[in-house]
Formats: sequence, C-alpha cells, structure tokens
Amino acid sequence: MYDLIIIGGGPAGLTAGLYAARARLDTVLLEKLAPGGQILTTDWVENYPGFPDGISGFELIDRMKNQAEKFGLDIQSREVTRLDLAGETKIVHTDKGELKTLAIVLATGAFPQKLGVEGESLLTGKGVSYCATCDGPFYRDQEVAVIGGGDTAVEEALFLTRFASRVHLIHRRDRLRATQLLQDRAMASEKIHILWDTICNRITGETGVDGLDLRNVKSGETSHLTVQGAFIFVGYSPNNQLLDGLLKTDDYGFVVTDQNMQTSVSGVFAGGDIRSKQLRQVATAVGEGAAATFAAEKYVEDLKAHREAAGQTS
Repeated sequence: MYDLIIIGGGPAGLTAGLYAARARLDTVLLEKLAPGGQILTTDWVENYPGFPDGISGFELIDRMKNQAEKFGLDIQSREVTRLDLAGETKIVHTDKGELKTLAIVLATGAFPQKLGVEGESLLTGKGVSYCATCDGPFYRDQEVAVIGGGDTAVEEALFLTRFASRVHLIHRRDRLRATQLLQDRAMASEKIHILWDTICNRITGETGVDGLDLRNVKSGETSHLTVQGAFIFVGYSPNNQLLDGLLKTDDYGFVVTDQNMQTSVSGVFAGGDIRSKQLRQVATAVGEGAAATFAAEKYVEDLKAHREAAGQTS
C-alpha cells in the first residue's frame, strides 16, 4: 500500500515526486514512456526562471529527474490501464499488475490536437508532423508550413528556420496569439512568411506531403501552397482516457480542481497540462505539482490519523 501514486512523468509529475520523496511519503511515479512529456519535444526553454540563457527541454527534464531520484523517488515504467477511485483505498491497474494507494496525483498531460482535414491521417509521419524539434532536420533547404498562431506554433516556426529554406506560418486570424517577443522575432525573420486569415482545407500528396489547399476566411479565395512538410500546432487535448467520467472535467475534458489541486474525488489531485487552466507552461506545471503533493501529504496524514483513531476505539 503506497501513500501516493503519481501518474505521469512530465514537469508536474517529477516535481510532485520530488516533494513527495522529500516528505518521506511512500511514493511511486508511473510513466509508460520516458519521463519528460511534451517538454521533450521543445528545443529550447527560455522562460523558465533561473536559466537566463535558456535550457534545452531534454536537459531541464534530466535535471528534474535526477534531483527527484536523488531524494529517493521510485520511478517505474508502467502503463496505467484503469483506475478504481471509490473508497479510501485507490487501486491503480497497470500492465504489470495492480497497485494500491491512499492518494493519487494525476499528471498525465496533453497531446497535440489534429486539424481533422483530408490527408492529415494518411500523411502523418510522411510529411505531417506535430513536433518540429523531432522532424525539422528532415526538411533542410525545403519549404514547410506551420499551422497555428500561438506560442508553440511561432516557437516551432522559428526553430524550423534553422533548416527550411522557407517557413509559411498559416493562421486563421489577422493577428497572432503568441507572446509579443515571439511575434517580433517571427516578423523579423526573412525566412518566415505569414499567411493571415487562412485555413488549411486539405493536405495533398500520396507518399508524402506535396502541398496544402488553403482558403482565406474573409475573401473565400482558395489557393494551393507547395510545401514538403506540414507542422500542426493548433492546441492540445487532455490525456484523460483513464478518467472515463470518474472525475469532473471542463467542456474540453481537462480535469477541474480547486486551488489545492484537489479534484472532485477525495484523495485524487491533478497538476500540469491535464488540469483545467488558462496557462500551460513548465513554470505552472511545476507549481501545480508541488501544490498537489503538499495537499496530498496533508490528506494522507489526516486519513492515517482517522484510521488509527478508529482502530483504537473499535
């Protein structure tokens, strides 16, 4: 019986694990893949406090993991298949057997949304990508498109200028949603061409991407853009497959919590990109991971005290 099981090994999960290990809670962190989450697809992080020159996503996660393990955090490679959250004892079913715990911190993160247009599924991995850091080097001296207008889209467009001869940034509105600093960099780049008020209706190609069918949302004019790669960054969906109605979520499927990261089920907490919130950044994930474990520690202490008192009076 664990005091706490943390599900997910991104910044929120690793921070939760660090705080749990330091608090001497009997804890295990479960991650079906390598720890890191979405940050591993980020080339460079320059808005995380304490690193004025920036740091690679891989190195930042590696430092977090090493720090947590230094304090004794047990990280296990397991895929969680089902949760039983009824009652004080929670059961976590995995591909390697079931585990019991008094509390859970959910840090399962999110994954990139798809456009849902013709050709996208067919050409995923054949020119359609959701990770410029992973696939950008394949497009040296070629033209590519980035679809989206937020921080991630603009960051990845800027990254792709290292390889591509031309980066077409396609945004459905007449202004970007990215922070002003990123907008300024994109505007200043000679390699980035922004197509305003434009959406992608179809991704063309048979064995690989050869272009995009576009439409201007204001004029209705259609056009075809010849590119060899299409990078899609139009938001994220929560990794909530385990929940299946077990917890309260918002309209988009993200887990709703209170200010202490407590979900609608007693003893279950959440932090990071799985949580319903406005800002999804490493800094917010870290803070939420810490807050979730602090609240979980108090919950476990109170539960143990209650059980002990009940045992003494029975």
